[in-house]
Amino acid sequence: MTLTSPAGTTTLKVPVDKKYRVIQWGVGNVGTIGLRHFYNNPNFEVVGVLCNREEKIGKTAGELAGLAPGGVAATNDKEAIEALDCDCVFYAPLWSDPDEVARLLRQGKNVVASGGAWWYRTEHSAADIDKIEAACLDGGTSFHAGGVNPGFAGDLLVLTAARIVSRIESINIYEVVNFGKDTLKYLHEMGMGNTPEEFRAGPNLLGNAWPLFAQSMAMIVDGLGKKVDKYTTDVDLGVATRDIHFEGGPDSDMPGFKGSIKKGQVASQHHKWTTWVDGKPFITFHEMYTMDEYDAIDPKPEWGNHYHYRIVIDGDEPTELILQAPADPQGNYPKPGYTWTAMGPANAIPAVCEAPPGFITHFELGLMPLRGVVR
Repeated sequence: MTLTSPAGTTTLKVPVDKKYRVIQWGVGNVGTIGLRHFYNNPNFEVVGVLCNREEKIGKTAGELAGLAPGGVAATNDKEAIEALDCDCVFYAPLWSDPDEVARLLRQGKNVVASGGAWWYRTEHSAADIDKIEAACLDGGTSFHAGGVNPGFAGDLLVLTAARIVSRIESINIYEVVNFGKDTLKYLHEMGMGNTPEEFRAGPNLLGNAWPLFAQSMAMIVDGLGKKVDKYTTDVDLGVATRDIHFEGGPDSDMPGFKGSIKKGQVASQHHKWTTWVDGKPFITFHEMYTMDEYDAIDPKPEWGNHYHYRIVIDGDEPTELILQAPADPQGNYPKPGYTWTAMGPANAIPAVCEAPPGFITHFELGLMPLRGVVR
C-alpha cells in the first residue's frame, strides 16, 4: 500500500509570533528535556503532560522540568489527555505504538516523535508508515519523527555534507558511546555482560535495531539518486580481561545503578551495517559501544573516549565531519545525547503544524525555520 500525501508541498512559512499548544507525552530522559524546552519557550504553551511513573503523577510541568512549580499537573489518564485541544503532541514514550500515534492524528493532533521506527519508508517500516499516513489524511494532521541517530547525524547531516563534494565513492558513519562515562541505560539489554556465545545467540537491543538505521541509509541513497541493492550486518566483540565495575553517579541517566562486567564477558561491540549500491558496499553505519575501562578490553577500543559522531565521505574531495560537545577546561566532554534526541523533533513542531497533512520526512521539511531557540 502506498499513499500519496500532500506533504510533498510543505511550506516553510512559519509565523514568528504564533504560540503552539503542546502535549508532552512521556517524561523520561528525552521527554523531560522536551518539556523543559516548551515550558521555557515563549512560542509554546504546555497544555497537558502524560506520565506513567507513580511518583511523577500530580507534579506540575515546572517541577518535572526541574524548575519552580507551575503549569499543568501531570497525569497518567490517557483519555483525559486525549480530550485536550492542542496543536501538537511531542510523543516520547519508552516504547512507541503506531496505533496510538494514529489515534492521536485522527483526533486532529499533529504529532512529532523522538522514537519509534518511522523516519523514512523502507520495506521494514512501510506498513507502520502507511498506517500513520492514512491517519494523517483522515485527521488533517501531520507527523514527523526525528532524533539524533537515526534522524540527524546519520542521515540529514550526511546529505548536508554531501552537498560540498564532487564525487562519492563510499560513506562511513560512526557513533561512539561509552557505558559508564556517557550512559548506563540499556546496558544489559544491549548484551553487555553476556558471554560472546550468548550475545551472538541474541536477542540484543542494538543487534535488532539495524532496520531503524536502514531508514537513514535509504534516505541517503534516495537523496543521491541511487537505489538500495541490499543490507548486510556484522559485529565485532571485545571481552573484559578483568572485572569491570560500573556505578551510575547522581548526574547519570541511571543514578545508583551498579554492577560489573565479569572477565570474559562482552565489554565492547562494534556493529557494522552496510548498504550496497550498484553491486558494492556504499554506506556503512558503525555503532560502537564500549565500557569505559579501555585497557581492560580485548581488543582494546581505539574509537575515542567520549560520545561523538563521525562522518567520513570518500571521494572528491575526501570529507570528514565530527559532531560532539566541546570539552570543558578539564578536558571532560558533556553528554548531550538526550538533548540532541529531543530537540530534533521539538524544534520541528512549528513547521510540522504549518505543513499540509501527511507523513513528513526531512525532504519535505527542508531547511525549516526555528522558533524560540534564541531567547
